[in-house]
Amino acid sequence: MASLSDPAFVGTYGINYGRLADNIPSPDKVVTLLRSAKIRNVRIFDADHSVLTAFSGAGFKLVIGLPNGFIKDMSSNASNALSWVKDNVQKFMPGICGVAIGNEVLGGSDAELYGALLGAVKNIHSALSQLGLSDAVQVSTAHSQAVFSNSYPPSSCVFRENIAQYMKSLLQFFSEAGSPFCLNAYPFLDYMNDPASIDINYALFQKTKGIFDPKTELHYDNMLDAQIDAAYAALEDAGFDKMEVIVTETGWASKGDGNEAAATPENARIYNFNLRKRLAKKKGTPRRPKNVVKAYVFATFNENQKPGPTSERNFGLFKPDGSIAYDVGYKGLTSSSADSIVLSLKGFPARGLLRSYQLVSTICTLVLLLLLRQ
Repeated sequence: MASLSDPAFVGTYGINYGRLADNIPSPDKVVTLLRSAKIRNVRIFDADHSVLTAFSGAGFKLVIGLPNGFIKDMSSNASNALSWVKDNVQKFMPGICGVAIGNEVLGGSDAELYGALLGAVKNIHSALSQLGLSDAVQVSTAHSQAVFSNSYPPSSCVFRENIAQYMKSLLQFFSEAGSPFCLNAYPFLDYMNDPASIDINYALFQKTKGIFDPKTELHYDNMLDAQIDAAYAALEDAGFDKMEVIVTETGWASKGDGNEAAATPENARIYNFNLRKRLAKKKGTPRRPKNVVKAYVFATFNENQKPGPTSERNFGLFKPDGSIAYDVGYKGLTSSSADSIVLSLKGFPARGLLRSYQLVSTICTLVLLLLLRQ
């Protein structure tokens, strides 16, 4: 079986490409955008053929999604699972490196899916095997932190009793298949749930005293590492101490409702900039120093059609026109209008200085006004 150390993930940094919006660029332009940012690991939440066509053969490591609404059918009908894999994976190879079966199923609101998840995973994996794709395409499912109980300090974390029976069977299959434990980890959400007790600097990878785990005597200087090690502790408790944890979603909202004061552009910039720096170090966590942390940031764009609080629609690194939402080191598809004017001045002729003084002054004033507007 293919293992996580196979080229299912290049480097340490990836991105989620969600599309619940009516104002984002076409898939072809997104390919150009992510190429310019040199981001090769990409996750989508479905198997939309316009996206698969755009990304096919483009050099990305693409994980596609089987939405939660398909899980029951895939679990009960192996032939439908085979047809789905033929239509959505085989046709677009090479380039697809994984299929995520559902998202945050265990611990979610639809308890009927708990028992169907493993069957869907097995049938999709069996279909991949029948088509000779199981060594190239990894099967997984992403979990929220709702699957955990008592995750502070990290060493005390275990799986919740009401999902433990489903989780153990799932982990057994993934262990045999060489798949990772996929975790959606959001320091933003933990901080928002308890801002009085949590130092925001700890959540943002800023300088802080951190926390100390008395059982393991390990120190944590940022919350994401602690969240990952909590998952490792739960896996050890369940008997799967060799399984690797990958962060399939993490990010920080740049805008929120009145009760989401930490959702600001500056905090989002700090978190995502420091996350890139953290991942670039290619190091592990205090509990697993040899397991290099790998993460997919959430998300490429703000998604204006997502339900829920305002923060849910404001996790994007890029604006709908492809320009950067805030500076974390990437270049967007387009420059701002102020940048365009400044660049045009590079070719301004060095003659007629007195006559041109008023024009230069006017242009500089326009640049200043545009910068202030941004």
